[in-house]
Amino acid sequence: MTGSSVRYADLRQCLSVDQSDRSVPINLRQSGPTPVGMLISTRVRKSPYWHLSMEAGCWRATVYNRVYHPRGYVRPEDGGAMVEYNALVNHVTLWNVAVERQIQVKGPDAERFVDHVITRSAKRIPAMQAKYVILCNEAGGVLNDPVLLRVAEDEFWFSLADSDIELWLRGVNIGLKCNVSIAEIDVAPVQIQGPKSEALLVDLLGERVRDIPFYGLMEGQVRGRDVIVSQTGFTGEKGYEIYLKDATLYAEELWYAVLEAGERHNLMVTAPAHHRRIAAGILSWGQDLDQETLPFQCNLGYQVPRRKRTDYIGKEALEAARTAMEAGKPPFRNVLVGLVFGGRPVTDYANDFWLVGPADGGEPVGYVTSPWFSPELETNIALAYVPWEMRAVGTRLRVQLPGAYHESGQDGSASAEVVDVPFRPSVNPNSREVARAKGRDSVE
Repeated sequence: MTGSSVRYADLRQCLSVDQSDRSVPINLRQSGPTPVGMLISTRVRKSPYWHLSMEAGCWRATVYNRVYHPRGYVRPEDGGAMVEYNALVNHVTLWNVAVERQIQVKGPDAERFVDHVITRSAKRIPAMQAKYVILCNEAGGVLNDPVLLRVAEDEFWFSLADSDIELWLRGVNIGLKCNVSIAEIDVAPVQIQGPKSEALLVDLLGERVRDIPFYGLMEGQVRGRDVIVSQTGFTGEKGYEIYLKDATLYAEELWYAVLEAGERHNLMVTAPAHHRRIAAGILSWGQDLDQETLPFQCNLGYQVPRRKRTDYIGKEALEAARTAMEAGKPPFRNVLVGLVFGGRPVTDYANDFWLVGPADGGEPVGYVTSPWFSPELETNIALAYVPWEMRAVGTRLRVQLPGAYHESGQDGSASAEVVDVPFRPSVNPNSREVARAKGRDSVE
């Protein structure tokens, strides 16, 4: 061993959690602590806004959709991610989210094709409207959970989460033979999130912004460059996304225009606020779900409507899973829940899936996917997978914490309790919250 006294094999997670319903147990896919430099090479895209993020002080990044993704502007010694959080919930923030690659489906059969690959009804999405959707494989696993923009009667954009769907869509159409073109397009979004986002967008694009409904779309121009604006975001706060066309040519013009308009609103360039999205119960693909996760496992059952008559990929498997669940025999072992738990405040990204066990000790039975500290609730919160029979609100558990979050005198674990999700009300309720408020178990 050279250069380190650490035995990295000792950092490997325990594999005792029962994941017999998966072909690849999720603990086997963890990196854990990984103290290496990030190589900036041509294998991963920089995105049209990458150099602008660096100019704004980005000091760390991850890879998302094979694109470098800024994940920190304020360094830990200056307050870190919680400073960025305060800017989001009190003022307004600008995010580089060009990693949301845009896959265009366009042509006479666009609606029929899209309806076949999403679980909810494409026919119910009017032009210049967006929806949060899921795409499933034939076994019902969630391949991606993008925002779907219908920018015209014959044109849809999939604003992707972290999995490459373009090639899958092309493969589907080899058999379906719809009259459509499928391609990634030169469109890159930024997000404007926070309570002052509407005022900033009005300064940038005019009073029409006030009329954009939640998940509505508006065409406009910023410094003469064409954009589409949606009232959407990854926070539960009021917020918008600006989709810049020909982004590789005009990224600087949009970015600097937003900075200029944001000066009077105390705008801050930040990373996506995962602490706020966790509180809102918004999922992150690849972290909280993947292609082996059924929507019924991860609070996305509302995305599987009972009344969609047309066929779609995964429908047979999903209807069978629903029937089994209603009979009390779910076809999976673990289910996603919300947890509140003790320990020192979690104020940065977790680099592993922390194990969850029974309240009285014993072998681990589940794992945390997304933890963070909630200033409003004054406790750590998390999304986590636990056995189906331990999903009830009020169930007591224990979370095994890394050393940095141990309370003095504790054994490395902290008491936890299952709670409802979202953890606190959203300014912009997501589809699940809206469906529940209307007494429905699924979207239209």
